Amino acid sequence: MRRKVQSPSLEHLAILSDDVGIIQHAVYDVPNRTTGYCTDDVARAFMVAVAAGEPGRGLAARYLAFLYDAQLPDGRYHNFMGYDRNWQDAAGGFDAYGRALWAAGYGTRFAPSESWRRVCWTLLERSLAHLEALEAPRPRAYAIFGLVHAYVATGRQNTALREGIARQAAGLARAYDEHHAEGWSWFEETMTYDNARLPEALLQAGWTLNDASLIELGARTLAYYETVTVEGGVFVPIGNDGWYPRGGARARYSQQPLEAAALVDAALIARTALGDLRYEALARTGLDWFLGRNTARAAMVSESGGCRDGIDAHGVNENMGAESTLAYLASAIALARMSTEVAPVAQ
Repeated sequence: MRRKVQSPSLEHLAILSDDVGIIQHAVYDVPNRTTGYCTDDVARAFMVAVAAGEPGRGLAARYLAFLYDAQLPDGRYHNFMGYDRNWQDAAGGFDAYGRALWAAGYGTRFAPSESWRRVCWTLLERSLAHLEALEAPRPRAYAIFGLVHAYVATGRQNTALREGIARQAAGLARAYDEHHAEGWSWFEETMTYDNARLPEALLQAGWTLNDASLIELGARTLAYYETVTVEGGVFVPIGNDGWYPRGGARARYSQQPLEAAALVDAALIARTALGDLRYEALARTGLDWFLGRNTARAAMVSESGGCRDGIDAHGVNENMGAESTLAYLASAIALARMSTEVAPVAQ
């Protein structure tokens, strides 16, 4: 019997947010204003707020305004803004660009008003000028998610978007061809962060383009990732204290919440693309990491919807920053929708 997942509270998300955007970090559950804002987090926050429906609408409006201001005239994005509302960089890196493109594509498909969808389309169109400069796997994956959402929003009629999805997916496939070996079914020499996004992107691209080879590669790499990170039904993500180099020891700490969120989304698209309900259990394994089924046996979330920043060798990091909170909220919303048979919405 399917275990029902309740929609999470947005209380802590609202606490972290102000009229500009969402504060990056927190001291326990108190926003740390000195850390300012970043486009990476605001892009995530916009998608979570839209997915939350009416309770998130006011927050989503602020986040969309931030993204519009963050975009440079050439289509790139600033990433870091100080609490004084001044941008602190000339331009952000490709992770920020990819996440902003993802949010823009998501908004063209799911934003609750026509005007918002038009703004998101404007952001997306400007962003496309830099799509071919992507080389690293994660920005490629983020771009695929945004392009897929926009392509579906256009009724699957936009040839440029379709070709963009195919080229970015081909880049991920090349990375796999260059790095995989016996006992190492992965895209890089070191497994680092946001790992499940890579097989997720191949599954998403394959499902969208009806490309069986991409679906197969996505399924194969997700299965390998599962063997590395799921121990006796418990998700043990790659820690950022050393990562997991091929042939070396994998770091068990510090475990980050975004890894669990990525596993949830990858499992949900695998459920759709492969037609295998087994992946529902894998998605719940990711959500359960937040709820206490982890190496620390500690609940990572609060009743207000905040999420602690990770699990270190000495225990749980009690601060509840933006990235962690958004990872939990996205996962909980996605599983709540699945449990009520509403089509899951990617983070």
